[in-house]
Formats: sequence, structure tokens, C-alpha cells
Amino acid sequence: MNILAPPRARLQIEVVFDLVCPWCYLGTHRLRRALRARPDLAADIAWRPFLLNPDIAPGGVPRQDYLLRKFGGEDRARRLHATIAELGRAEGLRFAFDRIRRIPPSLDAHRLVRMAERVGQADAAVQMLFQAYFGDGLDIGDHAVLGGIAAALGMDPTATRRALSGVQETEAVHADNLRAHRLGINGVPCFVVQGRHAIAGAQEPEVLERLLDVALVESQGG
Repeated sequence: MNILAPPRARLQIEVVFDLVCPWCYLGTHRLRRALRARPDLAADIAWRPFLLNPDIAPGGVPRQDYLLRKFGGEDRARRLHATIAELGRAEGLRFAFDRIRRIPPSLDAHRLVRMAERVGQADAAVQMLFQAYFGDGLDIGDHAVLGGIAAALGMDPTATRRALSGVQETEAVHADNLRAHRLGINGVPCFVVQGRHAIAGAQEPEVLERLLDVALVESQGG
């Protein structure tokens, strides 16, 4: 540690996202890249759930049925997914949409993130859940899958699955989702810095850096 180096400025960043949203996977990766480019900043990230499909059945829905309802069919979805996959490749991310067989509810995956937060593993949990779903096509609504991710995070998988079989953190996830809607957030990802400066979408790292700079200047009384 260089004792002559100035202390890093701290910024509070709320990331409003859903774990079944490909733009959120891309956008949060770009946020991490923006933060790596700014070693002068220390970011405290709070992961805030947003439920894109709050009414989806507990066991999820077949992918074909979901695509028909959301996009009107496979063709339009395939074009969109090809665009996302190409953007992902440029970031070193792999989107394997063809591996996804069912669209799961994301409530329990968000509950796992909150449980992981208690042991300082929320960031890693988010990353692993995105990778499991979009990279490996795993059902992140399945408690066995979530238990495996918990184990990889150093958490007790049996205790995690027991907690997920109950209602632990369910109310908190719904409360955060409701809060996002009340704040006028209707699309994700959305990044809120210092509680005041917000931007939605999978923005390029340079755009996110400018947002960080605006918040930083204001926080320092500039």
C-alpha cells in the first residue's frame, strides 16, 4: 500500500436488474469494466431485484411459449438474440440462448443473491447466476441448481435449499421490486449512483464512467 496515494473516493451504486434479462448480464459486465478502468474509485454495489416476469408460473414456462407471447414467435427472438450474442462476444461473454429450455421465475435466484450478500458474496452470486443461465442454459429457478451455486460460493447448499423452500427473503425481494416501480424504473438494467444519478440500459463503459464522474463531482461539492 502506498501511504502517499490519495484515498479512493467511494460511490454508492444501486444496480436494478433481473437475472433472466440478457441486457442486464451485458450491462453489469460493462459496469465492472468501467470500474476496473477507474482505480481512483471504490464502488459499493447494491443489487436491487426487478421482476420482469412477476406472474410466471413457479415451474417456469417452455421457451417456445414464452417467445411466442413476448416476441410473437421464434424468428423475431432469434434476430434479437443474435444481436445480443454478438455484443456479448465483444465483451468476452457467451450467450447460449439455444440451451435455454424453460424460462424460470427469477424470484428464488434473487433470494439467493440476498442470502449471499450476508457472507459478502453477492457480486460473485450475480455473476455465477448469469453464467449458469445464459452461458450454460441451467434453470436458475431450480433449487438444486441454486444449491450448487451456493456451494460454489462457499455457502451451505443444504441450508440454502432449506431456506429457499421457505419464504426467507421473499418479502424483501418483492419490496425492492415495488420500490423500483415506484421510482419510475420500468426497464433494466438501471444504474443509480449516489441515489440521485440514474441511467438505464446496457450502456458502454465510457458512458457509465461519465455518470460516475458527474456523481463524483457532486459528492465532492464541485
